[in-house]
Amino acid sequence: MKAANLGVLFLIELGALAAVGYWGFTRDVATPLTWLLGLGGPAVLVVLWALFGSQKATYKTRGAVRVGFELLWFGTGVAALWAAGAVGWAVAFAAVCAVSKTLAVIWRH
Repeated sequence: MKAANLGVLFLIELGALAAVGYWGFTRDVATPLTWLLGLGGPAVLVVLWALFGSQKATYKTRGAVRVGFELLWFGTGVAALWAAGAVGWAVAFAAVCAVSKTLAVIWRH
């Protein structure tokens, strides 16, 4: 179960990126701006994850700061799905994130 949850943790990281990209590409704006939002949004998340979230992060976050960072990071994925009109997917993604992150804390991943 612990190994499976590690896989789920990785998948929800990718899911947040995909959600923000989906949101960007579904905006009703000029095509260049759609591309900017669809590719730029996930790029910003990747940079934030590299700086604060990854195992080799430049600025390690711990404790309450880590919890806050992850709430904002994964919450961005949920909010992006919601804003794109995929409310059911947003709720499902939020539930999977909550369960997986809770298990990670219990199992100290």
